[in-house]
Amino acid sequence: MAAKEKKEKDKKKGKGDGAAKPAEGSASTGGGGPSLAEHPRAVGAVARAKSWGALAGFALGGYLSLPTHTLAQAGFRALLAGIVCYVAVWAASVFLWRRLVAAELRHAQHELLSEELARLGLHDS
Repeated sequence: MAAKEKKEKDKKKGKGDGAAKPAEGSASTGGGGPSLAEHPRAVGAVARAKSWGALAGFALGGYLSLPTHTLAQAGFRALLAGIVCYVAVWAASVFLWRRLVAAELRHAQHELLSEELARLGLHDS
């Protein structure tokens, strides 16, 4: 009986199966723009950039700290450098892809508007 009461409380709070889901086109960040998580090329590109950034940071950090420290310290510094580069490259790639997706949307809107104007005979080109 307690499990049933808990389920009912969760439904009232919006935690159960009947919880409201965000609208399909809405961004989870509240910005109102498109979500990069829904863009097919952006997801893969950001993931690749993060992995290459972490790998490059790890290799560079390990290489630069190896001659001056013990192996354990060099490994620790390499891990830290990998983490820092992972976060930095992730932020940079998200920044870049947000602008690319916005540019793609503007281009698509321009193309649609041009087609509509051409169909109506109001556009010269």
